[in-house]
Amino acid sequence: MTIAIRDDLTYILLKKIGSGNSKGEAEIRNAAEEYVGRDVAEAELLGHLDYLNQREFIKAEFSGDPYGGAELLPPLVAFQEAELTEKGRKLLHKMETNPPTSLHQEGSAVPIASKDMPFLEKVMVNGNMEDIFDARDITEVVYRIMRDVMTTEATDRVEAELHKEVLPTDDKTLQTEIAELWKDTNPLVRLLSRVRHPLRGPAPVGIDSNLFVRRVELEGSLPSGVKPETAISAVFSATKDELSQERIQEIAGFLPDRIRAIWESA
Repeated sequence: MTIAIRDDLTYILLKKIGSGNSKGEAEIRNAAEEYVGRDVAEAELLGHLDYLNQREFIKAEFSGDPYGGAELLPPLVAFQEAELTEKGRKLLHKMETNPPTSLHQEGSAVPIASKDMPFLEKVMVNGNMEDIFDARDITEVVYRIMRDVMTTEATDRVEAELHKEVLPTDDKTLQTEIAELWKDTNPLVRLLSRVRHPLRGPAPVGIDSNLFVRRVELEGSLPSGVKPETAISAVFSATKDELSQERIQEIAGFLPDRIRAIWESA
């Protein structure tokens, strides 16, 4: 069973757990329903807690074994207690800075990394990264490999649609547009991107799916525990939010098969 992750419910659960008063399912359910403004089904509540636990935003205890069968969180499983991890505290701090607008409203389920979240925060959250600079560096690497399989004309069309700041911040090292990451901040790499032919086709001459993933793994300095496919999907998802359908379809046409599938599902 798939549970759609709501940002309002996620925020309240993190806040309640962070307060230290989160022992027992009834207590945490009452807090959630008070702030969300509606009844929260058991499957939805446990699904959110399971999501936060698996993503290591919380360290939770359940009665029974939530992974003991084919069904996610089978009927005999109940929430006992939880505490925030360092990763969870960072996510809570970010959400406290900009609380979900859907609180106290009956709305449709939305992902934690909503379209209103700044570009690099989307990459960081969806990519399970703890540092905004990791998100920036990974984005540059994924963009570099994307450009390597695309024509110069196509990359120029993508650049023209990416003129939005990557993150509202006073940090001068992050005061840039997404287009600057797309072009690459390294002047030499930027120049080479414009003069080389598209590296399409099987390795070693071209870039196939395996080489695409391998390059992200080698060039991206991925944080511990983050798979290259996860980082690729995080960058793809954030990027598609900024592009027209025409550009999205054009990019898909250049990507190798397995990478194209990640692009289309991101």
